[in-house]
Amino acid sequence: MDAVQSAAPVSAEAETEGGLRRNAVGLTGAVIMSAAIMGPAVSTFFNPQFSTPFSGEATPFVYLLCTVAMLITASGIMEMAREFPSAGAFYTYVTRGLGARAGFVTGALMFVAYALLPPAEIGLIGSFLQSTFQTEFSVNIPWWIIGMVPALLMVFLGFEGIRTSLRTALILFSVEVCIVLLMAVIILVNGGHSGINLHPFNPASSPNGFHGIVTGFVFAALSFVGFEGAATLGHEVRDPKRNVPRAVMLSVLAVGALYCFCIWAEVLGLGPKATNALTGSDAPWTTLASMYASWMKWPVIIASVSSMFAVMINSANGISRILNTMGKEELLPKSLGYIDPKRMTPSRAVFFTGAFAIVSALIVGAISGGLGNPIGGSNVYGYLGFLLTLGILPVYVLTNLAAARHFAREGRFNLLRHGILPIGGGALIVALLIGQIVEQTGPPYTWFPWVIVGWVVLAAAGAAWLAINRPQTLKVAGSVLATGAVDEAKNTDMFDPHEG
Repeated sequence: MDAVQSAAPVSAEAETEGGLRRNAVGLTGAVIMSAAIMGPAVSTFFNPQFSTPFSGEATPFVYLLCTVAMLITASGIMEMAREFPSAGAFYTYVTRGLGARAGFVTGALMFVAYALLPPAEIGLIGSFLQSTFQTEFSVNIPWWIIGMVPALLMVFLGFEGIRTSLRTALILFSVEVCIVLLMAVIILVNGGHSGINLHPFNPASSPNGFHGIVTGFVFAALSFVGFEGAATLGHEVRDPKRNVPRAVMLSVLAVGALYCFCIWAEVLGLGPKATNALTGSDAPWTTLASMYASWMKWPVIIASVSSMFAVMINSANGISRILNTMGKEELLPKSLGYIDPKRMTPSRAVFFTGAFAIVSALIVGAISGGLGNPIGGSNVYGYLGFLLTLGILPVYVLTNLAAARHFAREGRFNLLRHGILPIGGGALIVALLIGQIVEQTGPPYTWFPWVIVGWVVLAAAGAAWLAINRPQTLKVAGSVLATGAVDEAKNTDMFDPHEG
């Protein structure tokens, strides 16, 4: 496997003084980074039932449609990743395309999107296992105590290095995918509820017509959040201009195909009536295991936890590198830009990310349901998951706009690659964002869009302050990792601190 290189010492060319380890990750590792953040098992087990109340039996079609839409959305991201391989990812892309202020706001939104994934998964793992232990062993361990175990392990793996993290993620990813696929195959081999057919891929099978398809699409898209994770490895992956865009595309294709196949098997296994009756609180794969292979109950539980933990590891890797980038450019405290000289990892950013995840999970859980009640952990996942989705969707839009503007300004504009696809992808995400907000009609979900608006205003104010008081710092934002030439960036007018 080329997910990670061997543990042998790397050459001098493979490392940079005080920098992240070069050539530490291959194409497979980069694909795993993105795919694991999407969490194929946890998304397959827990997300489709949020679509089924609307799209019902047609939910596999919704996921197929969503896969195509995400490939279009990813087009601008892949173009910018090819042009500017950087650990700063979207922060760098938007800075290069739309200006330093827009880049700073993007970094702030990325913090929300990536930094809230680990505490969300702490809540979900804790809540899921607390309920499981109560049911199976009549033992009640508070969710927050259970959640501390993966949280501390996440910090340890991040401190040890990207290769250790990705080895772990590769193992977890392989286990969860195998179990999900095995359960799907078992359902199909047994003929499902009423035989094997392609009716779930017919949009006409939606019990609520076109509206049901659209609304189901809104919730299905949440399963793809994180597909861009490989972009944060721009300085650690081999041949980043080639492998990062390929990793983004392959992760969407592979995970999208997995979703379509497994959710098709789920619908066939349950049958139309049971599928159309599902709600977000149901656990249909546990039901399927009891119907078709009772011995698969614990493997399904293991795959669920494995997937959640893989999301924690990879999202923590992403946010720690974004924080490290912004620390180096002095847009955040400089200490966050520190690289451990022995392990060549952003150690202080890793510890900050871990502390933030633990504290956030405890505060939200205590307020929303209590530290001893599994509902508290479940609400941590629901509330922070919705909030981080509202944070990441505008970043996709900004990146696609940045791609169109950058290539137009450079005189290398291709109508399809730099116009139709990125602009179309941005429009799709705007529609998705509006739909996501409209479909949530009760508090606290109706408050969350205003939280994001307030965060953007705060970040924009911070960027404006930098433009006035530290214009040179803002001027070179994103250029260090994008070009590796700070002095050249300081002597050019490419970045206007008042732009964006």
